[in-house]
Amino acid sequence: MSDRMAVYPDGSKPQVPYSPAIKAGGWVFVSGQLASHFETGLVPEATGDGENAWLRNRQALQGRVVLENLKRTLAASGCDIASDVMRSYQWWVSPHPTIEAFEAGNHNARISMAPYLDVQNEYFQSRPPSTAVGVRELMVKDCLIEVNLIAFEPDPEVGPSLIFEDSEDDAAPLAAHSSAIRRGDWVFLSGGPENGLHRDSVWDEKSSTLEGQVDSTLRRLAAMAERAGSSLERAVKATVYMGHPQDFAGIDNVWRHWFPEDPPARVVIPFTGLSRQGARVQIAFKLLAYDSDLTVETVEASKVPPQMGHEPHAVKVGKFLFFSTQLPIDSKANLAASAMAHANFPYYVQPPKLQMRYILDNVSEICDAAGTSLDQIVNRQFFQDDFSHFASAMEEWVAHFPNDPPASTTVRLGGPLQVEGAHVLLDLIGYVPD
Repeated sequence: MSDRMAVYPDGSKPQVPYSPAIKAGGWVFVSGQLASHFETGLVPEATGDGENAWLRNRQALQGRVVLENLKRTLAASGCDIASDVMRSYQWWVSPHPTIEAFEAGNHNARISMAPYLDVQNEYFQSRPPSTAVGVRELMVKDCLIEVNLIAFEPDPEVGPSLIFEDSEDDAAPLAAHSSAIRRGDWVFLSGGPENGLHRDSVWDEKSSTLEGQVDSTLRRLAAMAERAGSSLERAVKATVYMGHPQDFAGIDNVWRHWFPEDPPARVVIPFTGLSRQGARVQIAFKLLAYDSDLTVETVEASKVPPQMGHEPHAVKVGKFLFFSTQLPIDSKANLAASAMAHANFPYYVQPPKLQMRYILDNVSEICDAAGTSLDQIVNRQFFQDDFSHFASAMEEWVAHFPNDPPASTTVRLGGPLQVEGAHVLLDLIGYVPD
């Protein structure tokens, strides 16, 4: 029997096709929050409500609305935003980098987060491990930031979270987020290209190439994992943000060296703006602690094409199923024929809808191989190349989740996905009830 349940802070279901939060197995997945509602767009509190625009910082105003929404949703879930958040995902709108900059290897999003971070200090006892990447657009006009969270319900038997900071100044996260956090069986690491930076914020010689930068980042994350009571050998899920898809092969080569056997689930997201000049990649991990009794099981579904790179379809740990990148690809990592329109009949179908259907058919097969089902998906991050495809893709999604759909976040990336013709990329977490 599943204990998966949706949380509706106001007692009524929103009109949008997602749940504000999903609780399952002691975890709480909170949907991405914007400084808006779905009637008129930005709420008055996010605009200064008629004040002179120069009197208040728009980023700080929107950040406060977002954090208040998150605080309220977590409270309705039985959690405290100050102490129970394990992972923060932050999405920042920026016109940078351009496609030309991405192609040239300049992935800097040119974002200063200082006003938002000042507000954030009012909500967290210690800022949780985090990633902050630049994207091209959010779902509501004029919104600058979206934040979604993973939290753990309080458990007296487990006790409070343990916060770990890097002992080396040059490895501390740039935005002063905690380097790692542990609660019970689980360890979460902050991500960021800063893991390859020296104190003077320049890349060392080994990090001047893509492969060197990936290796340097993984070395520093490995050291941080050890300090928190784990290791990269205990990694169950990695999130990799890269600039241009041309970097995928280089990242994958280093990955095969670090994880020669039984690699973790991995989601790779292209055309994301990063926080430092010269940064080519940002990596974050979910890991098991050394002393955890939970077992890690690699999940492969025989009817599903293999992943693009060196990762399994999914990894099952306890009651959770962590998926690798979900794209509408065939066995050669090209766009699947059934997920595209026929060249002679381009107007008879909606490719984004076909692509979502194809992906969810694959996800259903992976769930079945792991001993669960599609309706037990708890968290979704939805990445698109163009929001004009959103409605048709979501029409298919909604048909699969008529009741209490997963917590969700949707963003538009700064360029096309890593498969020509693809419009849909999903990052998913599922639940495996008893």
